[in-house]
Amino acid sequence: MTAINDLVTAGQFFVIITVELVILFIGISFLVGLIREYVPEEKIRKVLTRTHRGMGNIFGAFFGALTPFCSCSTIPILVGLLDVGVPFGIAYSFLIASPLLNPVIFFLLLALFGVVPTLIYAAITFSIAVLSGILLERAGYGRYVKAVTLEKGCCCECEDTNNSIHKTRFSRALTFAFSLFRQVIPYLILGAAIGAFIYGFIPEDLIVAVAGPDNPLAIPVAAVIGIPMYIRAETIIPISAVLVEKGMGIGAVMALIIGGAGASIPEVTLLASIFEKRLVAAFMITVLGVAILAGFLFQFLANVGIIT
Repeated sequence: MTAINDLVTAGQFFVIITVELVILFIGISFLVGLIREYVPEEKIRKVLTRTHRGMGNIFGAFFGALTPFCSCSTIPILVGLLDVGVPFGIAYSFLIASPLLNPVIFFLLLALFGVVPTLIYAAITFSIAVLSGILLERAGYGRYVKAVTLEKGCCCECEDTNNSIHKTRFSRALTFAFSLFRQVIPYLILGAAIGAFIYGFIPEDLIVAVAGPDNPLAIPVAAVIGIPMYIRAETIIPISAVLVEKGMGIGAVMALIIGGAGASIPEVTLLASIFEKRLVAAFMITVLGVAILAGFLFQFLANVGIIT
């Protein structure tokens, strides 16, 4: 009878969380699509090439925060930025911010963890993206970027009348949202399914013993494990919400999210084609450092009662 109750509980959780995530994802993706329509990527590139260091890093990180892509999908955009002359440090700020702080991750965190943890997460990842770009450029790491070129294609857009241009942009934004949704729906469902299984069947005592807030090694281990896992944020965030509810320390959960979303084996492989080994290592250290730093900060804030 207990197994049946657990199955019903898991099933109810799966339905509720899946519906919530689908509605949230489509809505946010549509808004991002509108931003892409009204603020074309080419205009952003021009701004980044003409902006001074420091402020340019802020713009680069902000541009990264607007791109709802996984870590591997940021590489072609990174190559494009470098190809049109965007300074290395600014492009690097984009590289760090894009997979860690995009609208999808932000609003998933907001829906599942609340306002305060989400704002702290955003502040940490954005600050590290800006600072790491500035510091690595000053340290001369730009010289470790290999020569990259892109074939120039036609950037022309068909002229449209004033009466229909907005309808066209709205239509393209909606198409973008559903196209992106079709790509990530398997990951959303997988994350919801795993989360539902944990919610219904995994004992709280087991999770607390392995990755509870009292285990000092839980955070660095979670950060290291997250990188080779290559679990998309759309998958790991629903799972993480359940792990926190079951007793896993929020610090370890945040380290897992950042490690998994910020870097992966496929992304590192792609980066190795445009970065030399020393720069690839610097990128890995940046992501791992952010994951561990954020993990310990979150756990400290949870221990003193600032976040729950």
